[in-house]
Amino acid sequence: MRRILMVNSKGGCGKTTIATNLAVALAARGDDVALADADRQKSSLSWVRRRPENLARIEGLNWSKEEAIGDKDKKLDAIVIDGPGGLRSELARNLIAEASDIIVPVLASAFDWDATLKFLDGISDIKRVRKGKAEIFVVANRINRRSTQVADLEKTFAAKGFPLLARISDRVLYARHAAAGTGVFDFSDARSHEIRGQWHPLLQAVDA
Repeated sequence: MRRILMVNSKGGCGKTTIATNLAVALAARGDDVALADADRQKSSLSWVRRRPENLARIEGLNWSKEEAIGDKDKKLDAIVIDGPGGLRSELARNLIAEASDIIVPVLASAFDWDATLKFLDGISDIKRVRKGKAEIFVVANRINRRSTQVADLEKTFAAKGFPLLARISDRVLYARHAAAGTGVFDFSDARSHEIRGQWHPLLQAVDA
């Protein structure tokens, strides 16, 4: 059973968008998946409540408090965790310490990547990460294809030992799916198909 954690200390990086769409991708192919919300805003749980019943089932779990985390997830193929911000809470450190994969979204902005690099330095000291038992994958999120900062983002993170795994475009479609409790892997329409390819490196990585 995989525990796939979305986490970053920088707010607004799109953790919930990555978490919900990744959960949909796994569920749509037949995996038994839960989406655990460890963020105080509980955006992922709200998304689960909006999810249509005729689509692939995703169980919602409230993990906003340490005592809420139990053994129920052992029966699942994967649990996708929308993590809390930062490393200050005991909950955040425990989730990182138990994760199979750690996905860190980052925006193509100097302010965002400075904060994210500091965050990556912090989690690298956690025992499980330090011993290589949990993989860290950095995902460039909400990428504007016209932006010249993407190349700078790639160079900066590669130089620090964190090459970008995937690049997710900034599309209105994600906001529409978020409002409907759906994701880009729920449907085979042309718009969703066009951007699903951007997720393949991430899906391959968590399957490895």
